[in-house]
Amino acid sequence: MKIDIVTIFPEMFTGVFSSSMIKRAQDTGAVTIDITDFRKYSPNKHHTVDDTPYGGGGGMVLKPEPIFFAVESLLEKCNSKRPARVILTSPQGEVFSQEKAIELAREEHLVLICGHYEGYDERIRQHLVTDEISIGDYVLTGGELPAMVIVDSIVRLLPGVLGNEQSAENDSFRNGLLEYPQYTRPAEFRGWKVPDVLLSGNHAKIEEWRRKESLRRTLLRRPDLLQKAELNERDQRLLQKVKEEMGNA
Repeated sequence: MKIDIVTIFPEMFTGVFSSSMIKRAQDTGAVTIDITDFRKYSPNKHHTVDDTPYGGGGGMVLKPEPIFFAVESLLEKCNSKRPARVILTSPQGEVFSQEKAIELAREEHLVLICGHYEGYDERIRQHLVTDEISIGDYVLTGGELPAMVIVDSIVRLLPGVLGNEQSAENDSFRNGLLEYPQYTRPAEFRGWKVPDVLLSGNHAKIEEWRRKESLRRTLLRRPDLLQKAELNERDQRLLQKVKEEMGNA
């Protein structure tokens, strides 16, 4: 996968993209990430990238020329077989989800545009981008942090990045539910014991326990997810048991 980040603050990405999993993914060739300063594409001799909005109002608006020129240059250089997805980080966009991360992880080339100031010239939205993504219903200073979040969630899904493919398969939200509780050694700590079933070696029982606890945690913390989750007959039976146990608690 090829990921291009278009920003006026390229230095913000140095620490995040040069450590941990994202660095490892780049070292192994699973992904190539390049940062482009779109200020360099400004046709103005002062490299201006923003201006006051037509019609008046507070704040500054990003001009179309630098962003169009930067993105178009990147698209011309890339030789991916499929058209790139050009993503605008914006509080007005589709709220990012694990489902969206999985969708984008199947692409060959992503371009993320990081905004700043009051907003973007509307022509960028209308004629350049393919997706607008928000990471939540709040406003940040710029689009750099959302871009980091989006890239991190996508890169970890690429083949071979995590090392253990089951790690991504069992993630919260991957199957519409929250992940089940996890335990490791020691089997007892300060009197708190690991559930006996996890020490039993009975894989069928363990799998059933995990599914049941996943349903329990989702019911307790995010009941809204259960309304959209695809539950089979066994899930329905386990969920009913969870409700009965909670009713008797």
